[in-house]
Amino acid sequence: MTFYTKMISITDKTLQDLEFNTVLETISALCNTEIGKQKALEIIPFKEKELLMNSLWQTSEYVSSFTNNNAIPNHGFETITSDLKMLAIEDSFLEVGSFRKIATLSETVNTLLLFLKKFNDYYPKLHEKATAVEFTKVIIQKIDEVVDKYGVIKDNASPELVNIRRDMSLVRGKVNQSFGMALTQYNSLGYLDDIKESIVENRRVLAVLAMYRKKVKGSILGNSKTGSIAYIEPEATLKYSRELNNLEYEEREEITRILKKLSNDIRPFLALIKQYQEFLSDIDVIAGKAKYANKINGLLPTIVEEKRLYFREAFHPILYLNNKEKKEVTYSQTIELTDKNRIIVISGPNAGGKTISLKTVGLLQLMLQSGMLIPVHERSETFLFDRILTDIGDNQSIENHLSTYSYRLKNMNYFLKKCNSKTMFLIDEFGTGSDPELGGALAETFLEEFYHREAFGIITTHYSNLKILANELPFASNANMLFDEKSLEPMYKLILGQAGSSFTFEVAQKNGIPYGLINRAKKKIDGGKVRFDKTIATLQKERSKMEKTSLNLKDEETKAREEGKKLETINAKIQDKLERYQELYDANQRLIYIGQKIEDISEVYFNNKDKKILIGEFLKMVEIENSKRKKLTVKEKKVKEVIQKQVIEEVKVKVEEIRTEKKEKKIKAKKEEENKPKVLLKVGHRVRMIDGKSIGTIDKIEKNNAVVNYGVFTSKVSLDALEFVDALKK
Repeated sequence: MTFYTKMISITDKTLQDLEFNTVLETISALCNTEIGKQKALEIIPFKEKELLMNSLWQTSEYVSSFTNNNAIPNHGFETITSDLKMLAIEDSFLEVGSFRKIATLSETVNTLLLFLKKFNDYYPKLHEKATAVEFTKVIIQKIDEVVDKYGVIKDNASPELVNIRRDMSLVRGKVNQSFGMALTQYNSLGYLDDIKESIVENRRVLAVLAMYRKKVKGSILGNSKTGSIAYIEPEATLKYSRELNNLEYEEREEITRILKKLSNDIRPFLALIKQYQEFLSDIDVIAGKAKYANKINGLLPTIVEEKRLYFREAFHPILYLNNKEKKEVTYSQTIELTDKNRIIVISGPNAGGKTISLKTVGLLQLMLQSGMLIPVHERSETFLFDRILTDIGDNQSIENHLSTYSYRLKNMNYFLKKCNSKTMFLIDEFGTGSDPELGGALAETFLEEFYHREAFGIITTHYSNLKILANELPFASNANMLFDEKSLEPMYKLILGQAGSSFTFEVAQKNGIPYGLINRAKKKIDGGKVRFDKTIATLQKERSKMEKTSLNLKDEETKAREEGKKLETINAKIQDKLERYQELYDANQRLIYIGQKIEDISEVYFNNKDKKILIGEFLKMVEIENSKRKKLTVKEKKVKEVIQKQVIEEVKVKVEEIRTEKKEKKIKAKKEEENKPKVLLKVGHRVRMIDGKSIGTIDKIEKNNAVVNYGVFTSKVSLDALEFVDALKK
């Protein structure tokens, strides 16, 4: 087992600085059980690499269950912590409801164990965790013998209980019978109120009008609020009620005896039941982390041994979810720390995203080392730090009566004690809180010390000396947050390799500060600093232009590639069709040639009737054709058959299209003909039968019939069956 040093530097202040508790609260809310919710709030970074990797793989496996067809079964349960404490006490016994909860818990665990065993290939690490838990049906069997699924003691839980409940059933029947007789009797006498009966102390009573209470024999158990009704248990029922009370007492005693016995039978499994609850609550936390990963698009980056942190397209998870809710854009950051570039100094104006970039790296590393998946590109990678030290936000300590600068110095002293080659330090607004010259000099010294100890870190600052130092140190570099060169609006993109200007005077001018005041301010400071800041600002503007140009070129390149692919696809389809049509044409030409050849041979045979010449010519033709054939392999034959089928299908489709087109034209012509105005037929008109071809002349019209002369013969035809061709020329 691989160990890494205890993370004593992951202090509450660091967790608070990186807002780790906000992440835990979100995960806790996604858990189903009370124990799971509490465990989620207590998550801390792992101290052993093997345990950390198992946790990360388990969460990653659970995330995969959201998209495959083998969803992990329900693992919810009712908390039984207090029940287990009671069971641990000798001679104590649990109530029937507690046993039902224990049985359900055992069933849930058994179902999950069998599932993970069956789908071991999908969930190897979860199955590995499950193998530490014993599978047994004994607990469920023992409880099911006594308690039904509704949490009631079964009648056959013991022979004594069977007899008692049978007697109780008989006595209840007698109680109801005697009460019914009394109800009928006194109701007929008019002694009862409209409600007739009620329940008092779990016993049926007659609702007797107060004026008749002395006439009804029985025991008065109460009165109505107004005193107008007396609740009386009839005398005939009293005897059976007492008997029923005795049997109920015996039942309670017998149930207590049964529960004590069942408690003694289950007590040996106490440790296993505790393990069941722990196992399911652990699965609940894994599920909570997986659901959170699903919300933030989290994944497991590569964990490497060499000292390298490379977060590509990383998102701050809290900011991402908040912006998602508001339907706003969240910008990703790409940042890299290696042995050759251990420290990054981020500079630039406020509200540009420097602190968010700093917090993103720290929070994601902390989450990862606590067994959570993080929102980065799949090609991201990192190694495991022993310590994560932070100095972010307002560090004024009211409790200890320390100023901001005093508190920061105290924090720096702590950093100096703990900082080593496996430390990540994150400092926001490094060196502030004191005189800029003196504070900057001290901050520079601290930075040199962290550098010589080979620590990895990210700091944000406005101090020029720290920017210069980062430029001079071989294994440190500057970075800045990209700003629009015209509007001076932040673009929320981290650019490595160049310091950032604070844009102090530019931002002041943009916000309406008079130009004269800005010039007076410039004169009050060292000219070199103004020139230095101006140079940086100019470089940043140039970088912004280049960045925009680069993005535009990338977009154009992507579009060009897509168009090129489309054209290639179209060209390939056209070429394929041409080849198929050429093959079809060649095949048809060959068939025409063979047909012509057979026609020639047939004509020769017709003239000379010589069978030998006929057979010879046929054999010669067959041999010529066979010599052209190439012996195809099975694969080639199949390909050829497929091509032929495709060509035939295409021809069929084309023929069908032509037929459909002709049919449509015919229907259209018919409709046009029908829509033509009908000519009143007269003697002498040239006509023909509808859809007929022969044209004749009308010689005579009799009522609705016409005698048509076709030259050779005449025919009597209905006028409706004729259509006009033209009038006879005179």
